[in-house]
Amino acid sequence: MRRPPFRMALARIRHFLRSSVSAFRYDAPGAACSGAGLVAGALVAFCATSAAAQATPPATLVADKVEITADGSLVATGSVEALYEDARLKAERIVYNPDADRLEIDGPIVLTQGDNTIVLADSAALSPDLQDGLLRSARVVMDQQLQLAAAEIDRVDGRYTQLYKTVASSCEVCAARPVPLWQIRARRVVHDDVEKQLYFDHAIFEVAGVPVMYLPRLRLPDPTVERATGFLTPFLRTTDELGFGIKAPYFVTLGQNRDVTFTPYWSSNRTRTLELRYREAFRNGEIEFNGAVSRDDIRPEGPRAYLFGEGAFELPYGFDLDFGLETASDDTYLIDYDYSDVDRLDSFVSLSRTRRDRTFLAETHVYRSLRSTDDRETQPYLVGDASWAHRFDAPWIGGTADYFLAYHGHRRRSDLDIEGRDVSRLAGELGWRRNWIGPAGLLFNASARGVLDHTQVRDDNRYDDEITRFTPFGIAEVRWPWQKQAARASHVIEPVVQVVWSPDTDETLPQDESTQLEFDEGNLFGLSRFPSGDVLERGLRANVGVAWTRYDPSGWNLQTTVGRVYREQDLGQFAGYDSLDGRWSDWLASVELDIPGRLTVVNRTLFNDEFDLTKNETRLGWNSDPLEFSTTYVWLEPSLVEDRDVTTHEFGFAGDWDIDQRWRSTLDMRYDIELNRAASARLGLEYRTECATFDFGVRRRFTSTEQLNPTTDFTFEVQLAGFGTAEGGRPRPSRVGCRG
Repeated sequence: MRRPPFRMALARIRHFLRSSVSAFRYDAPGAACSGAGLVAGALVAFCATSAAAQATPPATLVADKVEITADGSLVATGSVEALYEDARLKAERIVYNPDADRLEIDGPIVLTQGDNTIVLADSAALSPDLQDGLLRSARVVMDQQLQLAAAEIDRVDGRYTQLYKTVASSCEVCAARPVPLWQIRARRVVHDDVEKQLYFDHAIFEVAGVPVMYLPRLRLPDPTVERATGFLTPFLRTTDELGFGIKAPYFVTLGQNRDVTFTPYWSSNRTRTLELRYREAFRNGEIEFNGAVSRDDIRPEGPRAYLFGEGAFELPYGFDLDFGLETASDDTYLIDYDYSDVDRLDSFVSLSRTRRDRTFLAETHVYRSLRSTDDRETQPYLVGDASWAHRFDAPWIGGTADYFLAYHGHRRRSDLDIEGRDVSRLAGELGWRRNWIGPAGLLFNASARGVLDHTQVRDDNRYDDEITRFTPFGIAEVRWPWQKQAARASHVIEPVVQVVWSPDTDETLPQDESTQLEFDEGNLFGLSRFPSGDVLERGLRANVGVAWTRYDPSGWNLQTTVGRVYREQDLGQFAGYDSLDGRWSDWLASVELDIPGRLTVVNRTLFNDEFDLTKNETRLGWNSDPLEFSTTYVWLEPSLVEDRDVTTHEFGFAGDWDIDQRWRSTLDMRYDIELNRAASARLGLEYRTECATFDFGVRRRFTSTEQLNPTTDFTFEVQLAGFGTAEGGRPRPSRVGCRG
């Protein structure tokens, strides 16, 4: 006859106790079995209470002392631990009653459920699998954030936890701070461990002990939830033009890989706005769209709206697809509502692939200028580019060869002559390069390139409808690196002389792409100072420079470069660009200091033989644990060809300062030194506790145009810790602890 499961458990206990040689002693039923210290304790299987339950994993009991009473009860005392699946219980005393199939537990009790939930109680009556029962004077801690204190807790089916007369808060409470910053009182709270939701009945929200809101029913996600349908934290905003307003985002999950957020925005000047954000993740990519539609007093004649979108996908055979969408109903909508500071909208789609020895790129852009000074009819609005490059080892002559195919086209809306010019160009390049090492460490390089392009021009009678040209290049270069190894650093000095030749031809193309020229260490030793293929630098010239680099053993380095360009004759290609115009360019001097993980300083200066500056630019970046900032300083002389009729003299600063573990400040500003006034400024101040985050921000735009007036915006946001997963940023401050 088969014995009952509990009799089987008793048989296992007796067998275990008899097999202990010296660590335990066994008497008749009703006696105690005591361990010799805390060497191993008693390990007993005790919860198989039915034939069906025998298929589930057994519970495990670990204790200093195990006793079997005369009525068959199992009593464990002294550092008792019970484990069943993902549940772990610690207590001072556990009594298993086989008749009631119940565990009577004396505390203090610590019940851990999974990785994120801890239950503390004074006493409890639970089922042997720890999934059902009653806990008295209990407290639940979720994800080390949210605490729910209750007079009584019921556990049902291992899924639901019901708390009665509950107080919920993520703030620390102690004798020194008996009233938390915020708390929710409720008659009953039900936690669904499967759906990860908290349900409050007759909830009262209190701030510093003062009731501020009553809700008959309230549902909130528990702290372990990353995405759950419901309202997000509202925040306040006030501006000079829109007045005082409030935003109340509502988040909706559309499955594991999609969600949408609706944000109504009401303001005091009868502004009504609905913002929208849609996100979706795919197996091979993701998309996101942000938009809004408004009716306000700024433009009462009709609705205002914008839509921004972006996406990226990985396609078969190593291709990448990217797209972006930017559109707005009017020129000032984005700035009025602080959605974006861009002054030109760019919608695009691109297809690319990159390999070790070849690249491919095809992209199309649609532009729209928001500047009041731009004429949209004469500005290119549709631009397309495609390129294919391949590099390979050159046969017979040695070295490296490459070819490059490219297409470019742009269109204007206007059909007027000259002002509505449309251009398309197809170009092919073939190049070769080879290096030699000469005596005394000299490095020689010889290169040759040929560029063949065919251009079509429409709506401009100054050029032929079709233009074909061939431009060869010849390059010879000598480098002579010197190296010195000192006791505390190594130094490298490298003078470079590069001679470039291309024919002086009168065949010119419309200069639509190369309208903004830069002269820096990046193109000092380049074939052409023009950034695109519509204009190629011509004639015989020599690019001369010297670089000095200091490498410190501690990891930081300092690099300086000085150089200029000499030409056989002035062909007038750089008229209007004073730093490049003439038979020789201005001197270029740059300094770069890099201390990894801490400081970066870059200065670039252009000056003539009389040391008169034409450009000076300095960038400084600091990155440390409490303080991160970057500064820029720019001085540019006027240039009519670059539509800059006055001197540009500006200073910019952007930084974050973690004042301490709780306070953080941000500052972003741009100051016009020439006009002695600020152009724009943003200031943010954040205070974060273990249970709440307060974020205050102010933005001021000082400049004015025909479309915009100087404005000031204020924002204020409060986030309560403990509901949902906090977004990225600083870690939450640790609890400071209670002190007497």
